[in-house]
Amino acid sequence: MKKIKIQAKVAQKLKKEVRITTDFIRLDAALKLASVVSTGGQAKMLIEDEKIKVNGELCTQRGKKLREGDEFSFENQLFVIYKEA
Repeated sequence: MKKIKIQAKVAQKLKKEVRITTDFIRLDAALKLASVVSTGGQAKMLIEDEKIKVNGELCTQRGKKLREGDEFSFENQLFVIYKEA
């Protein structure tokens, strides 16, 4: 039997910056600020439906506090929190 090598390309996540001026931002507010959703209700639904990962793990907490350096992702988009001085 002949061995066959299969290669697959994984779509790279697009990294985008979300800039804040406070010490933290709630996950639902960060989704709105990043233009992933346009309303808090839409953010709530995405979070409850386990569509959002925070720092690589599924997150179902709407009020999850994100601080500088934290990342959240939706589909193939990756967002990184940066604090402006």
